[in-house]
Amino acid sequence: MAVIGEIIRREDDGSISFGDYLSEEKKKVTGYEVDGDLYSVKTHQEVTRLERNGKLLLETVPGSVVHGFLITESKVRFALEGTDDTRVTLELAPDELYRVLIEETNIGNVRSNVSGKVVFSLDLDGAPKSIEIIGS
Repeated sequence: MAVIGEIIRREDDGSISFGDYLSEEKKKVTGYEVDGDLYSVKTHQEVTRLERNGKLLLETVPGSVVHGFLITESKVRFALEGTDDTRVTLELAPDELYRVLIEETNIGNVRSNVSGKVVFSLDLDGAPKSIEIIGS
């Protein structure tokens, strides 16, 4: 995998890919429609942020490329590409327990806070890492 050419695109499997951690200047796409939902992406070296219908879905600091992002009621899956130690914030259901798998390895459980935020960090070295967040 490599940095995608567009800021956001829909993949053949219905997932979306977005972001550009190599860009020094801020890039933004708003109103990108997928199945009736409107997505917005803001991305550059310092941050990548995805919103759906005005609500945060995912944010990485520093910026990243997210491949194959797919969210259902019980699971979120995607591959994350970037550099350095990266903080990932997802906004899911409030006060729920989630299992976090990175490269199919269970790194433990994390509970979302009252606003639904789940936060974890991982070290990215330029090679994409697969991530799954599974609800209980």
